[in-house]
Parts: sequence; structure tokens; C-alpha cells
Amino acid sequence: LEDSSLRARKLTETTKRMIGSPSYFQRFGRPQKIDDLNDHKLLHYSNQANGNVWKITAPSGEKRQVRSVGWLTVNDGQSLLNAAISGLGIAYLPSFLYADAMRQGLVEEAIPGLPTEVLGIYAVYPPGRFTQPKVRAFIDFLARRYADKGPDNW
Repeated sequence: LEDSSLRARKLTETTKRMIGSPSYFQRFGRPQKIDDLNDHKLLHYSNQANGNVWKITAPSGEKRQVRSVGWLTVNDGQSLLNAAISGLGIAYLPSFLYADAMRQGLVEEAIPGLPTEVLGIYAVYPPGRFTQPKVRAFIDFLARRYADKGPDNW
């Protein structure tokens, strides 16, 4: 919300990881380090705020950027997960999207040794001196609903 007049309330957190299907890794190999991603099919989410750049933390703590252009671009997170499950490439997704698929063995972490990125999940609403009671009640409901959700508890 850097350039916005909207208000936000943090509800919970999620993690973000690069994931791919076991069949993809069997066919194309598993990247061992961030630079190896340049030789892989990366699946891109078109509505990402930072464009087609993945911001990844290296094991050293250094922030790296990888351009995710070329293979497939979609504007829906579930479609991106489905593409990864189908073996089309590697996706960079939040845990609330991939958690069930990972538990079922449909996807695996692409580079397991990397630190996970933690992202906040927010309720965003218009500014004003008084928030409408129904908006406030809904945001309070969401805050209670997700209070026990940690970054990996989806």
C-alpha cells in the first residue's frame, strides 16, 4: 500500500516457496541453487506487484532477483498451482495455495535449502473517519478466523 490511501489490518502470515511436481523434476532435474533457475521453466503470476521478478533470499541472507519470463503466465494463483502440478514448470506460491498439494505429494519444494519468505495477509478497506459497522464486523471475523494460522498452517 505504498502509494495508496487505503487502510490495512494484518490478519495472519503465510510463507512463499518455489514448488514443482515430482514429474517435472524427473524430466528436467532439480535446481540446486538460485542461478540454476535460469535453466528452468518458470511459471509466472501476472498480477504480481513487482512484475515478473521473483525476490528470493539466498542461504547467506542475500536478497536475489530472478526474472520469471517466457514459459507461462497466468492471472490466477490456483491456475498457477495446477500448471505446476501438471509438470509445466516451477511456480513461486504462498502456502495457502500449495499446502494441500504438498501434503498429497503432488508438488515438492524446488530448492529445499532456501530460507522461506514470510508474507503478511491483510484486510484492505477504504479510509474514513468511521469504518462501516458491517466492514468492521467482517474484518474482526477474519482476524478471529485466522488468529491461529501461522505461516505454514494452511
